[in-house]
Amino acid sequence: MMIDVLGSSLYYEDSGEGVPFVFLHGNPSSSRQWRNVLPGVAAPGRRLLAPDLIGMGRSGKPDLPYRFGDHARYLDAWFDALGLEDVVLVGHDWGGALAFDHAARHPGRVRGVAFFETIVRELSWDELGEAPRRRAAAIRGPEGESLVLDGDFLVRSAYTGGVLTPLGEDDLRPYLEPYPTRESRRPLLEWARSSPLDGDPADVVERVAFSRKWLASAAEVPKLLLTFDTSPTLLITPAVAAWCAENVAALETVHCGPAGHHATEDKPGEIAAAIDAWARRHGL
Repeated sequence: MMIDVLGSSLYYEDSGEGVPFVFLHGNPSSSRQWRNVLPGVAAPGRRLLAPDLIGMGRSGKPDLPYRFGDHARYLDAWFDALGLEDVVLVGHDWGGALAFDHAARHPGRVRGVAFFETIVRELSWDELGEAPRRRAAAIRGPEGESLVLDGDFLVRSAYTGGVLTPLGEDDLRPYLEPYPTRESRRPLLEWARSSPLDGDPADVVERVAFSRKWLASAAEVPKLLLTFDTSPTLLITPAVAAWCAENVAALETVHCGPAGHHATEDKPGEIAAAIDAWARRHGL
């Protein structure tokens, strides 16, 4: 489905009726990443929604800087346009950070938050593995624009190197199609340069710090962290998971087995089952 927001449009998947479960994707993805998860979460009394972030997937591509705040603003407008209240948020990668940010700014709107492979706090360069550190440095460096904008490197590497089982061309095609030109790939580059590392970029560090306070204090909102193992691309390492256990209120952690960073491609059934069971335990 498509809806007009802020002079542009947002595409979203929408099925079922009842409590809104909103699934937020990351970079360089779209609502497509949830295609094998949503069927396992579907149940009577649940409405499942998965938007494409502005500038991504089938959503509009207005002339924007595509900073974190831009994405949050368009998501807010989408929530308002659909009249969504008492929502359960599920976020991966930047979708998780946007979920935390939305919950922190609209605490009365959110009933629960499930997340995995996302940004829960500022990181240091030293915390990154050798390969992710080299990749981040290259993208933030002078060659980053050419690397990301002049071809399909970012999308292709995400779904061949960021998963345990690389996607074939037929499965890759829907992820590649929204980004046929240099300009269409700018949102991907901005996201790739936005990870809060040692205080930079300042605007994202500020948003993440604000969300972290909500994560630590919102004991009335159940939260679910899904963890994985064996891949060097994982963002939620054992050390970060331990930090979450100590600093995120009302947190449950469920381990879902081996997966890469784009875990919905490797473990969609396990992700769906964990979210479904958690939601049932808490009557969400």
